[in-house]
Amino acid sequence: MSREFLAAVDPGREKCGLALMSTDGGVVERRVAPRREALALLVQWTETYGVRTVVLGDGTGSKEFAREIEKSPLAGRVRVCVVDERLSTLAARERYFEEHPPRGWRRLLPRSLQVPPVPYDDFVAAILGERFLAQRAAEPGAPDP
Repeated sequence: MSREFLAAVDPGREKCGLALMSTDGGVVERRVAPRREALALLVQWTETYGVRTVVLGDGTGSKEFAREIEKSPLAGRVRVCVVDERLSTLAARERYFEEHPPRGWRRLLPRSLQVPPVPYDDFVAAILGERFLAQRAAEPGAPDP
């Protein structure tokens, strides 16, 4: 059986977090891209990896981004699924600090009081992709992503 992939997007007004994931939950690539470049990256991932599902968070810019997909070369090639993005930013912040532990005096501050020094929307996208895969696993007879 060949490996299958999905793309998860945390769409924002100025920038988007994107995560290319295998359907077993592994993150292949994460990126924060300007909004105007996000769709082109999705098209590239679809052509390179055969992405069939795009997962969108249901927050800011979600409906507009879904409409952009419908008018793009991805129309009819990918299925768009929307997931609840409640508390995903907090989960992503924690994940960021797990992968990039604070150093120096910052390690003395509680992580809950710190904000990553770089945009971490890509971590949010990965959390959204994981939520989608967890929902699919919990639904008996659900179609493959």
